[in-house]
Amino acid sequence: MPTPPDVIDDPSTPPTSSTPPGADGAPLPSATLGGDSKGSIEQIALLLFIVVPFAALLAAVPLAWVWGGVSWLDLGLMVAMYYIGCHGITIGFHRYFTHGSFKAKRPLRILLAVAGSLAVEGPLVRWVADHRKHHKYSDADGDPHSPWRFGETLPALMKGLWWAHIGWLFDEEQTPQHTYAPDLIKDPAIRAVSRQFALWTVVSLAIPPLVGGLVTMSWWGAFTAFFWGSLVRVALLHHVTWSINSICHAVGKRPFKSRDRSGNVWWLAVLSCGESWHNLHHADPTSARHGVLRGQLDSSARIIRWFELLGWASDVRWPSASRLDTRRKSAPAKA
Repeated sequence: MPTPPDVIDDPSTPPTSSTPPGADGAPLPSATLGGDSKGSIEQIALLLFIVVPFAALLAAVPLAWVWGGVSWLDLGLMVAMYYIGCHGITIGFHRYFTHGSFKAKRPLRILLAVAGSLAVEGPLVRWVADHRKHHKYSDADGDPHSPWRFGETLPALMKGLWWAHIGWLFDEEQTPQHTYAPDLIKDPAIRAVSRQFALWTVVSLAIPPLVGGLVTMSWWGAFTAFFWGSLVRVALLHHVTWSINSICHAVGKRPFKSRDRSGNVWWLAVLSCGESWHNLHHADPTSARHGVLRGQLDSSARIIRWFELLGWASDVRWPSASRLDTRRKSAPAKA
């Protein structure tokens, strides 16, 4: 992949550090079990958390036919848990922890860390470190998950799309968390949430069957709630999130200037909670709103606005008209 002439992020992006751990005192503690490397047990667990929910997603339609459809309870649990985890990722892991799009009071900061962990997408600090590295080298050498990694021919792009979607998760080369997320590692509460990823995974998977079983007072109700609210929900959310890495860096409209191939994919907007308006995000990474044009739904930005009105969030980086104009490919005509 060609390296762009400029790989420096927006200066308002949360700072990273190239200072080796321990250079200014004691080494920073690890924020994930196993540190920066993935051991064999973690690799097996990752494979299971990809394969099992995906198998459930594939089986959802035929099993729904056999069972006579999906109950409103199961559907409600699936949708509720989906959007709790999705907004935990988009608002918490992404816009807040990775890019500092707003400031959050301490309770909201911890709540966002937990909500994002319920999406079962990996420990918070590792997620943030990977994404900050992605922005530093977006679609160039060093990007952890660019679909253009292997070239621009059709076979190379097909291989690259697979890599960007899932393959990179098993890459042995890991992002150094002390380099890309030292600010999070230094926060004891956030470091604890990140290290407790296995616990939050169990909680996330246990809530639907617990609610389903108690409401229906049956083991069958618990099982169907687990199938839809846990397995199918996790698989759908995973593939929507991974599609931002793969699809949104291969296709889509690009009305704003960015040094990569990020595009807007409208049909993913609702399921991705506004993340698929990806071109603006890479043109202005710290913006709290990604869907900035007329008709671009962005539920994450709406919720951030509610947090702001409630006094839970402050210093929100809302996009201004002048800021957007400087990033458009063609400046709007003057009146």
